Amino acid sequence: MKSGDKMSRRSILKSTLAGAALSATGVKTIGAPRNQMAGSFPEVHGLTQYVAEFTQKTKFEDIPQEVLAIGKKSILDGFGLALAGSVAATGPLSREYVKSLGICEGKATLIGSSMKSAPRFAAFVNGVSMHADDFDDTQLAVAPDRVYGLLTHPTSPILPAIFATAEIIPVSGKQFLAAYQVGVEVETKIAEAISPRHYGDGFHSTGTCGSFASTSGCARLRGLTMEQTLFSFGIVGAEAAGLRENFGTMTKPFQAGHAAENGIAATDLAKLGWTAAPQILEAGRGFFHAYGGTYDPAAILNRLGNPWTFANPGVSIKPYPSGSLTHPAMTAALRLIQKYDIKPDQIEKVDVGTNHNMPNALIHHHPQTGLQGKFSMEFCIAVLALTRKATLGQFTDAYVQRPEVQEMIKRVNFYVDPVAEKAGFDKMTSLVTFHLKDGRVVKDQADFAKGSPANPMTFEEVTEKFHGCAAYANWPKEKADAVVEFVATMEKQADFSRLTAALTHEGA
Repeated sequence: MKSGDKMSRRSILKSTLAGAALSATGVKTIGAPRNQMAGSFPEVHGLTQYVAEFTQKTKFEDIPQEVLAIGKKSILDGFGLALAGSVAATGPLSREYVKSLGICEGKATLIGSSMKSAPRFAAFVNGVSMHADDFDDTQLAVAPDRVYGLLTHPTSPILPAIFATAEIIPVSGKQFLAAYQVGVEVETKIAEAISPRHYGDGFHSTGTCGSFASTSGCARLRGLTMEQTLFSFGIVGAEAAGLRENFGTMTKPFQAGHAAENGIAATDLAKLGWTAAPQILEAGRGFFHAYGGTYDPAAILNRLGNPWTFANPGVSIKPYPSGSLTHPAMTAALRLIQKYDIKPDQIEKVDVGTNHNMPNALIHHHPQTGLQGKFSMEFCIAVLALTRKATLGQFTDAYVQRPEVQEMIKRVNFYVDPVAEKAGFDKMTSLVTFHLKDGRVVKDQADFAKGSPANPMTFEEVTEKFHGCAAYANWPKEKADAVVEFVATMEKQADFSRLTAALTHEGA
């Protein structure tokens, strides 16, 4: 970019007034539209203040019933994934880590076990568990510069933090729901606003942006003052972390757990009087500049709760424990299998066509491990063809290596299709064609998967997924039922001890 262009853009930034709705608070903003993000940094004042005021002042009654209902599905999903993740490899390791610190005398539950610890460490362990199987909800964006629309996992950073907080101070169901919604809103709007360079260059936004979610929720539940809330954001800005190079390892869920822990640590310190920069988001040496180079103020100013992310553009709940990019094709494939009652021995070949970016991520064409299976279109289609389901128990090394699975994998042809390519990269267009041995050819197409805002799961369908996760952890059915009932009626609940008991193992 030429220097004259930079000056021109800077002039535009200085002359474009945004944030009129903030005038009552004295906040003046200058922002740039998203298409002017590259090479410029907006001169905005009062952004962190705006986020802190939203955190503190939003009332339960301000949140639409539709948004609360959608959020309950993600909350139930999160607790189910914490149970399932408690038996993942990271579960016993993280609990052993807490034991080694000698801090097992706290009041906060390590979900799926009988252990208790200090809230920050319970939040860490439970956050790791919620993200351990890469099965948690995902935020969707609609901006064309957000390839595939995947920005962050909203629930795994905020839910463990406020759950641990609700175990040590009196919290009503309404307070809990409001804190959850506010935290998700802060996280998702920060993720929407920051330059795509943030994710593209290697930051894991669940770990970075998610740290602000847990801080927002905890600051609200703990009654921090405005000054303390601003300082807590400054503290967590120094803690926010996560790198995509760790994807495919135990450290990916570590980053989600760390984000949950960060919010409790930051609010602990701020409540004690610890100080930090009060303008951590918008400052020239703050979060948006250091972590993204630039950001779009219009994506966050006046946008918190306007609209709520759960309402628009929405959040997806995963129907399958695999990479999101596999899900549209899996949705289309299962529709065909069920519609035509396709049996495994009838299948000659399955063609799966997508745009060229999807094979770049789904790189395992001959998977041999459960982890590789999560990022293998061939395995995901094969397992549906064989069993009409794709569950946690199937994404294991032993299952992937079964002879019948490996044989079906060979029948799946994953390729780049010009139709999908033309549809654009802000969709996950997938074309599925079954070639049957009797000569029939049946086809289907999906741009979005089951569980996406375009094709959402009902509460009953999320409940079914929850019970599957609980069963995977060998969790007692009566306790699983109690979790479902509590979440379904959370706004009426005044005591979280019932939920704690339903998520706690009674044995040693």
